[in-house]
Amino acid sequence: MKIGIVGTGNISSRHLNEFNSIKDVEVEAVCDTNEKNLNKFLSNNQNINVRGYLSLEEMLNKEKSFDGISNTTPDKFHKDTTLQILDYGYNVFCEKPLAENYEDAKEMVNAALKSKKINMVNFTYRESSAYQRLVEIIRSGEIGTPRHVSACYYQSWLTSNKWGEWREEDKWLWRLSTKHGSNGALGDTGVHIFDFAVNAVGDIKEIFADLKTYHDKGSKIKDYILDANDGFNSLVRFENGAIGTITNTRYATGHANSLILEVFCTKGGVKVELDEERNKWSTLHICNDENINKMSWDTIQCPKTASNYQNFIKSIQTNSNLQPDFNQGAKIQKIIDSCIKSNDNKSWIGINN
Repeated sequence: MKIGIVGTGNISSRHLNEFNSIKDVEVEAVCDTNEKNLNKFLSNNQNINVRGYLSLEEMLNKEKSFDGISNTTPDKFHKDTTLQILDYGYNVFCEKPLAENYEDAKEMVNAALKSKKINMVNFTYRESSAYQRLVEIIRSGEIGTPRHVSACYYQSWLTSNKWGEWREEDKWLWRLSTKHGSNGALGDTGVHIFDFAVNAVGDIKEIFADLKTYHDKGSKIKDYILDANDGFNSLVRFENGAIGTITNTRYATGHANSLILEVFCTKGGVKVELDEERNKWSTLHICNDENINKMSWDTIQCPKTASNYQNFIKSIQTNSNLQPDFNQGAKIQKIIDSCIKSNDNKSWIGINN
């Protein structure tokens, strides 16, 4: 199977390696309008026979045999590039978030449905086998009905140099600037933690969100205006009656990249704590049965599950669209839009209003 990649920024190398590691799958070509990024990508991957183009249109016109195309462009280009890919008749694997707003995301969903092509959004943390087991347990009803949810996404790159110095690198600075297409922590990593919670517990009915931008870090660096949110707190009410908190920050000192999800139900509780090194991706914690009164948790090691990249290939092979698809991406984008509206209005917002 032959794959193309549009966009050669940081995440594109991950896509290249992941797809090329799958049996009988090979990345054939990449494209980017940024010639510097394209040349850097090609130089870093000289050992791989991959062709480079300076526009998506050129790649689509010259390459005629793709089985799917991976979209790793910056957020603000997701819609236009994805619509072009679908128009050419290719299956598409898009980085998160699906779009910059719900209306654009919905347009992408409709285009994908019309094209009848496989479509997926790369919500990375779905790949955790512990998380997938957590979802199975909740949906089975074996620990009862969800009552309370706590979901946190912790990063610390505004207080540490784990991934480099943010004040000096464009790959971090654009995430702090709405002018450069960023919805801040909410749009960048908030999409992950909302998908994490919604996929496990169910749809959110109402939300109250408080977004925070810390201006003491400065107002502008180079042409980046540092006005995007640095984190948020949200209160949520789920359709099934559960309530909870979903939070996210870039100031979580001591956490490089951590996701924590706790779901407390009427007959037990489950939780996962994922870390940057993926050391805990297979570790599920559960409190049920006789452990409930002992305040004791069991730890379950879950067998490895397929990656999103593997599921995209499998979807193409079987012509059966696995999750997470564009519809899920649009659902999460609607929550993101509702958070912004809630913050602006200082009020609860109904997701489906």
